[in-house]
Amino acid sequence: MLLLAMDTATPAVTVALHDGDSVVAESRQVDARRHGELLLPAVDRVMKEAGLKLDAVTGLVVGVGPGPYTGLRVGLVTAATFASALGVPVHGLCTLDGLAYASGIEEPFVVATDARRKEVYWARYDNARTRVTDPAVDRPAEIAEQVAGLPAVGAGARLYPEVFPDARDPEHQSAGALAALAAERLREGAEFLDPLPMYLRRPDAQVPKNYKVVTPK
Repeated sequence: MLLLAMDTATPAVTVALHDGDSVVAESRQVDARRHGELLLPAVDRVMKEAGLKLDAVTGLVVGVGPGPYTGLRVGLVTAATFASALGVPVHGLCTLDGLAYASGIEEPFVVATDARRKEVYWARYDNARTRVTDPAVDRPAEIAEQVAGLPAVGAGARLYPEVFPDARDPEHQSAGALAALAAERLREGAEFLDPLPMYLRRPDAQVPKNYKVVTPK
């Protein structure tokens, strides 16, 4: 098994190789505006560090979000393209599940990432492997009662300490953790999500209303 994992659903552009037992190589750069520029160089860097070529990969793992439209689709399109070119499967995982898994927390907690617009993408977990609510997007004040008293991980938790006073690591996504979770689930025969974007809301970019159409006569 050699899994190439990537996630661009958050400001962290992260890539990792996992051999089924441990992370072989990993890259992570935090930049909310350069996902398209950073992802392919990160893949190249990880493969070179591992001393392997892309055709050694036996499967792709990709974070499907939730996340903002532009960044999220970069990772999904790249993973789908690699999977098609290599003839290997691509396994989708919830981005929040990767952060939860990386935390190692074995008590109820929350994962919250920055959704912009003064909102967070979030979900509740019983432990690092078990999500108990569907991912959602809300203003922190609207979910204060639901998350009261729970530890929280993710950049969204650090942005709103009044709602998430017990913010813990990790702050940013790790493709290494995402790959490790995928490897564990593959050994268990668990199902994966389709590699399709989990947006939870409309993209920021909209077609202008009442725009003027110019056509030749």
